[in-house]
Parts: sequence; C-alpha cells; structure tokens
Amino acid sequence: MNLLLIMKILIVYAIPQEKIEVNIPNAEVIYVETGMGKVNAAKKTMRAICDYHPDMVINIGSAGTLNHKVGDIFVCNNFIDRDLRKVTIDGVISEIDSGRDAINRVFTVQQLMECAHLYGTCNTGDSFITQGNDIEGDVIDMESFAMADVCREMEVPFFAVKYVTDVVGQNSSEEWFAKLADARAGLKHFFDNNVKR
Repeated sequence: MNLLLIMKILIVYAIPQEKIEVNIPNAEVIYVETGMGKVNAAKKTMRAICDYHPDMVINIGSAGTLNHKVGDIFVCNNFIDRDLRKVTIDGVISEIDSGRDAINRVFTVQQLMECAHLYGTCNTGDSFITQGNDIEGDVIDMESFAMADVCREMEVPFFAVKYVTDVVGQNSSEEWFAKLADARAGLKHFFDNNVKR
C-alpha cells in the first residue's frame, strides 16, 4: 500500500476578513486567527504551534506598501521589525530571513515569477502607517515579524503571502478595510493557481 505523506500546515491571519480557504494537496490545513498587532500574533502563533505541531506556518493577509501598487501579491521570506530597528543594543534582532525552502515546497517557482514578487520583504510594526518614506521593505503589516520570530524560536518553517490593499499616503485606513474583499479574492485566486499539484 502506498500512503501519501501528509504535511500539516498552519495558516495564520490577523482578522476574519483576511481568512481564505486554501487547498494544498497532501496537506492538512489548520486555520488560526491571531488578532491584530505583534503581541497578539506572537501569543496565538505560539499557542497554535504548541497545540497542532505543524510542519509549516503560512501567514496570509493584507499589507500596505510604499513602492508598489494595489493588487500586487508578495511572497515574503524576509521580515523587519520597524520598532526594534531603532534599538541599537547588542543581541536585539530586528530582521529575520526565514529562507526559501518552505515557499518552494508549496509553490511552483516559475508560476510565481509570472504573477507575484518572489521573496519579498515585509516590514512589521505596532502602528498603522499613513505616511513616511523611510520604511524598509516591499510591504508593511502589523504581525508578520512576530510570527516569523516565534517560528524561528520553535524551528518551524515560515513565510507570508501578502496582498497590497493600500499605498501609504494615498489610501486611508477606511479604504484599506474596504479593499479586504479584493484581498481575499486575489489571494484565493493566487493560491488556487500557483500551489504545486
């Protein structure tokens, strides 16, 4: 008898409006809502890893940007904490590179290159950015770095897939919220068309 290896994947998202159903062959998918912000993201991600023992964690959600456009999708494996970036104390980690192995286990790289920015950088902080041009990275959110840090500590592969809902300085937080339906549709289409079969 030939049994397929089942991978357990934890999908984490901040708010209910960011949840999408994901079909990944030969994988058991578990969904966990973390709430907004780094503290909530870290607590809920850690608890979910302890409860479910996943082989991989994927953060799915919306993000802002300074340099790209609404509707762009980034697959992120590099994470910056913009709050910790200001701290100049030895031992404080403000950037995490989670590698590419997990991404390559889920997606077809050739297809990703045609429809998404591959291996992007996500900038995380505990504030909703409405202006500024000194933010590093491709996309901006409030949770991913904390999730990446927990996964690094727990030795669980991690990456994030982010749909750009707003351009800093051009869209208000109300417009971001209104774009969440577009984000769900765009992310659903992205996963349906790019996951390895």
